[in-house]
Amino acid sequence: MAIIKPFKAIRPAKDKVSFVASKSYQSYSRRELNCQLSYNPFSFLHIINPGYKYSKSVSGQERFQLVHNRYLEFLEEDIFLKDGNPCLYLYQVENEHFSCCGLFCGTSVAEYQNNTIKKHEDTIQRREKLFADYLNTVKFNAEPVLMTYADDNNIGEIIATEKESEPEYRFTTTDSVCHTLWVISDTNTIHSLQTAFKAIAALYIADGHHRSASSNLLAKKLQEANQSHTGKEPYNFFMSYLIPESEIHIFEFNRMIKDLNGLTKQAFLVRLDAVFRITNRGATLYKPTKKHHFSMYLDGEFYSLYLRKKVFDFTDALSALDTQILYKTVLEPILGIHDLRKDKRIRYGHGKHNVIKMKDEIDKGTFTVGFGLVPTNISEIKAIADAGLVMPPKSTYIEPKLRSGLTIYEL
Repeated sequence: MAIIKPFKAIRPAKDKVSFVASKSYQSYSRRELNCQLSYNPFSFLHIINPGYKYSKSVSGQERFQLVHNRYLEFLEEDIFLKDGNPCLYLYQVENEHFSCCGLFCGTSVAEYQNNTIKKHEDTIQRREKLFADYLNTVKFNAEPVLMTYADDNNIGEIIATEKESEPEYRFTTTDSVCHTLWVISDTNTIHSLQTAFKAIAALYIADGHHRSASSNLLAKKLQEANQSHTGKEPYNFFMSYLIPESEIHIFEFNRMIKDLNGLTKQAFLVRLDAVFRITNRGATLYKPTKKHHFSMYLDGEFYSLYLRKKVFDFTDALSALDTQILYKTVLEPILGIHDLRKDKRIRYGHGKHNVIKMKDEIDKGTFTVGFGLVPTNISEIKAIADAGLVMPPKSTYIEPKLRSGLTIYEL
């Protein structure tokens, strides 16, 4: 079963919420970041970039402590307010092309440990420890883990009813996304949602593997240090955003490679021919349309690559994944790329216009060859997670990308 926990969220004052909520720090260009920090004193970016106040670059424990200090200042100045009772928070994100609605709640570290909360990505221990140390110092969690669950009529009906009430927040950000948040404070409704989620067999992490792993690491550390540990302490849970499978959007990452690993174009195509049926599609932009079908851009031309049925064995869910197929048939054996995270000869791209960007990068000589894939689907993600397997890096680009600072979970 899936446990969801209401919590007393720290939230922006209603008149300041549109100024507080921020995109992830990494998504801002340097110019955008400086603009936000210079002209928006309410931005959550001031908390996670605390050195700006002193025109100083800070890192490590010094930064963590200053983040905590900036957070306290936002509370002292009533930019942030704390709910008096534990609540669940219904949050909808929508624009012209996209809509999803889900719950901010606490999810259980114990369920992460027993695999009721399922993973499909590897995490890096150094990053786990770094973020666990960060959480231990700042004492709050402002970036929820995005999880998905099988569509459920009972949950859907409760959510639909709640959406008929007046929201706490409704605002539109400069990227034309409308954000709406309802506070679910009624104890009967909370109990109904908790009961409905108990019928959900598993939650699947879509985005936030390092955040959940770090929360788990911190919980173990604090449990060992707490002789009066009960299992009900805030550190036994971490903030998540749960949406049904039908509302998650998954996009692909393309792969761009700097060279052909010493091969000529002709020799490279001959090597590919052993594994794929190859068709030259000319200079017109071309994208693959189905599984085990890839596009390639090389020397000013697009090619379609269809996997030959009898040359590659599907032994499990991972082996049937297109990112794994491309790795095992092309990137590793032909192009000599063994470490998909660290090899500097490969770069990944995503986005609506990424085929054009990939073509431009190759045409100007930054890269030599590029590969396009169809998006991984939710069934593949679940099959990988259920089998305890791990996807290759950059197998999925998942939306929604959540704003920071809308609801904060105190540890």
